[in-house]
Amino acid sequence: MMTELKRIIDQISRDKGFDRAILIEALEAAVLSAAHKKFGQRRDLDVRFNDELGEVELFQFRTVVGEVLDEQTEVSLEEAVKLDPEVELGDELGSKMDDVGDLGRIAAQSAKQVIIQKMRDAERDVIYDMYRDRQGEIVNGIVQRFERGNMVVNLGRTDALLPKSEMMPRRSYRQGDRVRAMLLEVRDTARDHQLILSRTSEQFLVKLFTLEVPEISEGIVKIIDCVREPGMRAKIGVVSSESDVDPVGACVGMKGARVQNVVQELQGEKIDIVPWSPDPAKYVSNALSPAQVSMVSVDEYNKALLVIVPDDQLSLAIGRGGQNVRLASMLLGWKIDVKSESRYAKMAAVGFKTLMMVPMMTDKNAEILFDNGIGHIQDLIKAEAKTVAELLKCDEDHAAAIIKSAGLVDISGLEEASGDTADDEETAVDNPEVEAVVADEEHNDQEVGE
Repeated sequence: MMTELKRIIDQISRDKGFDRAILIEALEAAVLSAAHKKFGQRRDLDVRFNDELGEVELFQFRTVVGEVLDEQTEVSLEEAVKLDPEVELGDELGSKMDDVGDLGRIAAQSAKQVIIQKMRDAERDVIYDMYRDRQGEIVNGIVQRFERGNMVVNLGRTDALLPKSEMMPRRSYRQGDRVRAMLLEVRDTARDHQLILSRTSEQFLVKLFTLEVPEISEGIVKIIDCVREPGMRAKIGVVSSESDVDPVGACVGMKGARVQNVVQELQGEKIDIVPWSPDPAKYVSNALSPAQVSMVSVDEYNKALLVIVPDDQLSLAIGRGGQNVRLASMLLGWKIDVKSESRYAKMAAVGFKTLMMVPMMTDKNAEILFDNGIGHIQDLIKAEAKTVAELLKCDEDHAAAIIKSAGLVDISGLEEASGDTADDEETAVDNPEVEAVVADEEHNDQEVGE
C-alpha cells in the first residue's frame, strides 16, 4: 500500500506539475492528525514520509522517568534503556511506533484527499492568475447547466457563473447555447465559482461599443457616461477629442451597422447616443432627444434642471413610464423636472403663484383651482367652501380651512416683484433656442432623482 502511495505521489507530481515536497508535507500533516486522534492529543508525535520505503513512519517523544505516571508523555528508564543504552533520567527519547494499526489505510486515504485538495487549490490559483487581469473584459462561453436560476457557463478552461440578477430579461437559454458576457468579478476563493459574469452591467455596453467602434478603442471617441435599463433602453454620453470626428456618427457607423451590432447582442435594447457637453442645459437637451427642448432652468446648488418642452413634445420627453427622463437624469446625475410650455406659463402666472402661497397647497390642487376659474388667491378667498370641496374632492371643513388660511396670506411683495419679470419669462418660453437660466424655486412635477 505504501509503495502504491509513493507511486501516486510521483505520478501526480509529474503529471500535474505539483511540488512533490508540498504534497508530502500535507500528507504528513494529515496522518499526524489521525495519529493524535487514535493515540491521544497529549502525545508528542512526529510523522515522516520514508521516501526509500515509500511509507509513512510515526515517531513519539517521551520523557525518561523513574516512575511512569502518564503513559502518553513518559517512559520508564528500564524500557528506555532497551531502546537507547546511553539514555538517562530526564532525557527526551524518540521512538518509532510500530503498532500503528490502520494508520496505513488512513495514510492512503489522506494521500488521496490531500492530492485532490491540492489539485483544486492549484487549479484555483491557476484560474485566478489567468483571469485576474481580464476583469472587465468580454468573454465567450457555452451554457453548461443551470443552478437555482443561475447559469453556469463553460469558458473552456473553467466554468463561470452568470447570476440571475446579471441576466438580460426576457431571454431564455438552453444547454449548449453560446453566450457573451463581461467578466464582472474574479474571486480568489475555493468556495463557489471564482468567475462571475454580467450582461446587465453598464460596462458590458461600454465594452461592446469599444469592440465595435475603432475610434473608441483608439481613444479618439470617449464614452463619458453610460446608463441602462437592461433589455429596454440605454443612453451613452460620447465626446470626441478631434474636431473632425463626429462621436455620434462614429458610434452609429455606416448605415447604423455598428450600433445595430450592439443592439442585436443586447436583444433589441434601444440605445440613445448622446453628444456630451459640460453645459448641463445643453447636455440635458441632447439627452432628452428626440424631444425638442424650449428652455432649461439650471439650479446649480441643488443640481436640479427644469426643462420646458412644447406641449406636443411632453410625452416624448418623458417617455413610456417616465423612462426617457429617468435615464436622462441618471446620465447627468441631476434631478430633472419636465414641464410643457403651457403648464410652465400657467405656473409662472402671478395668480398661480399666489395660490401656491396658501399653506398646504400643492401644485396639483393649485392647478385644479386655476383651471376651474379660481385663478388668484383673491378668487379663492371669495369662493364657497362647497365649490372648493367639490373641485379638490375633499370635505367642506378642509376646504373652509384652506379658504381661511388664504385670507391670512400677504401677497403684496409677490405682485410687485412679478410685475417686472412676467414679460421676460414669457419670452424665454417662446424662444425656440434652448436657453438656460438660474432657478431658485423647487420643482416637483415629472421630477426624477439621481
